[in-house]
Amino acid sequence: MGGHRGELVYYSSGSGNTARFMARLGLPALRIPVSPCEILPEPGRPYVLICPTYADGEGRGAVPKQVIRFLNDPGRRALLRGVIGAGNRNFGATFALSARVISAKCDVPVLYRFELAGDDNDLSRVRAGLEKFWGTECLTMA
Repeated sequence: MGGHRGELVYYSSGSGNTARFMARLGLPALRIPVSPCEILPEPGRPYVLICPTYADGEGRGAVPKQVIRFLNDPGRRALLRGVIGAGNRNFGATFALSARVISAKCDVPVLYRFELAGDDNDLSRVRAGLEKFWGTECLTMA
């Protein structure tokens, strides 16, 4: 994928849905570890974050604690360019809520939302969307 100019960073819990999506996506990515004892990745260039949602019925706790810890670092937060959310449509209004929360707090766009581990349609849309996004990102940074 020659046009891919940014990095991908993702979080996946024990259920592994986001990890399965990332494996099928086939693009290089840094993983935010589940355990708070492990060292957080340090992206070396602008990145898109892929994050699942873990919210209660009121939407509390949507963004995983490890993702909050990762984004609390000003250097890592400064390189964030967009967010892709994962979730379960059974949760209605809180579907992929983490992406909306991160978008609002970090002032970056929600680029896409998919359910659970995604399907082939989600994979092709994310690949194409990232190609287009990084192409326009490069133009705007010139």
